[in-house]
Amino acid sequence: MKVLICIPVYNEENNIGAVLDELKATCPGYDILIIDDCSTDNSYAVSRSRGVSVIKLPSNLGIGGARQTGFRYAYYNNYDALVQLDGDGQHDPSYIDHMLPVLQQGYNICIGSRFIDRNGFQSSFMRRMGISFLYTLIKTFFKLSISDPTSGFRVCDKDAIRLFTFNYPQDYPEPESIVIAVRHRLRIREIPVKMKKRQSGKSSIGKSDSVYFLLKVTLAIIIDAMTDS
Repeated sequence: MKVLICIPVYNEENNIGAVLDELKATCPGYDILIIDDCSTDNSYAVSRSRGVSVIKLPSNLGIGGARQTGFRYAYYNNYDALVQLDGDGQHDPSYIDHMLPVLQQGYNICIGSRFIDRNGFQSSFMRRMGISFLYTLIKTFFKLSISDPTSGFRVCDKDAIRLFTFNYPQDYPEPESIVIAVRHRLRIREIPVKMKKRQSGKSSIGKSDSVYFLLKVTLAIIIDAMTDS
C-alpha cells in the first residue's frame, strides 16, 4: 500500500521538528508531506531540515485549503491512502498502523477518537460540550454515531481522496467532511486513540472562534440534511 502522511502546518516551528522525528522513527516506510500554510515563523526551514517533502503555500488558505492541497497531491500521485496528522504533537503516530487496516476491511475513512476509551488528553470542557453537540447533530440528521467529529487524526482510502480532492470544506472542515463523505455513501469507522496536549504554543481557534465554528458547522450540517432530504 502506497501511503502518504500529510501534515498541514501554520507557525509550528517549536513542534514540527519533534513530530517529524517521532513520525520517521515510528513509520519509516511511509512518505511524508508538509503543507506549510504560509507560516510567518521557521516552520518551513525546520520541516526541510528533516528531509521531508514540503509544499509552501504562497498565501494562507486556512486548514481546509491546506488539507485539500494534500488530498490533491495524493490524488495526482496515485497514493492508496492518505493519513491526516496535525503538526502540534497531539497525535500519536504509533496508531497509524492500527488505522490503515480498517481500510482493508471495506471502510473508506478511519477516524482516531479520543472519546471511545477516554484515555489521554480530552480537550477543554467547553470544547467537549461543542463536540457532544456536533455528535448529536450528525447522529440525528445522518444516523451516524461519530464520537469525535472534530478529530483531525484520520486515514482515507482512494475513494475518499478522490472525493476530497474536488469537494472539501474550507474553514473548520472535520465535521463537515464527515457529512460530505456520508452523502457520497462512503463508509466511516472510528477506533480509540490516545491524544496528547499540544506540545508548544496555542491553538489557532480561540474562544470567540469556537462559537463561530459551532454556529457555522451547525448551519452547514442542517443545510446538508435539508438538501439530502
